[in-house]
Amino acid sequence: MRVPDGRQHKKSHFSDKRLTAVPLPLQQLRERLENVYNEYNRREFIRPDPLEFLLRYSSTEDREIVGLIASGLAYGRVAQILKSTEKILDVLGPAPSAYIRDVPHKELSEVLAGFKHRFTTAFEMVSILKSASTIQKEWGLLGNMLGTLVSEGTYYNALDRFVETLLEGSGMEKCSLLPRPSLGSACKRLHLFMRWMVRRDAVDPGGWEWISPSVLIVPLDVHMFRAAGVLGFTGRKTASYAAAFEITESFRAINPDDPVKYDFALTRMGIQGLQHDTLFRELFSGKAASTRAVP
Repeated sequence: MRVPDGRQHKKSHFSDKRLTAVPLPLQQLRERLENVYNEYNRREFIRPDPLEFLLRYSSTEDREIVGLIASGLAYGRVAQILKSTEKILDVLGPAPSAYIRDVPHKELSEVLAGFKHRFTTAFEMVSILKSASTIQKEWGLLGNMLGTLVSEGTYYNALDRFVETLLEGSGMEKCSLLPRPSLGSACKRLHLFMRWMVRRDAVDPGGWEWISPSVLIVPLDVHMFRAAGVLGFTGRKTASYAAAFEITESFRAINPDDPVKYDFALTRMGIQGLQHDTLFRELFSGKAASTRAVP
């Protein structure tokens, strides 16, 4: 759960029952979403968020490694997510990609011995990092491999194959760092990683410009799930992969070139308790009349 103020909120403000959703023309909904984006999609709203770690690195090689770590650990309390990510990055130093490439597997295991983040162990972290490094050696970038996979088939299959390749290289059948689309979960952390690396704006640093933002899927956390329900983008009861796809399709009808554009701004509003903010009230007092066609 992405919680910028460091607290774990038990109830999303998107569940405010005083909000009465009424049909809105899609053009009007788009305008309200743009207002929210322009107000909240700014770097001063990032901290504390694991995204902040990616902004430290100028090279794509380093940023994608850091993004893989930060997104993989993005479950549990935000304070612990940041602490665990920082602990790994302290070991990897200013050039994480080169460090992982050059350090022997045994030595990396020794320096990370005792690392634990909820279900994630040092063994998992070391195994996935060395697997990612192997892909970088072969492809130059993780993003190069993903770009090829996306061009050869569906985005869903590309992500699943990417995770499968990382697991094969690690010698593990499953790993707490890597959700897998074919297992049916919303894969929030994987889609968060993709958003960070593919999109480039005031918040998302990008780096993989050869992958189009149009193929991305919304990173579906509890705040976005409830927000999408209020907007009429989904009627599903659980935040599954099917729900993430359904919600993304609604956003894609509004912004086909960049369906996850509003993700950061919308979740900032929900987790910071801005239910009385004018933009929040305007947006969530209505829902899309239809998301099948944009006038």
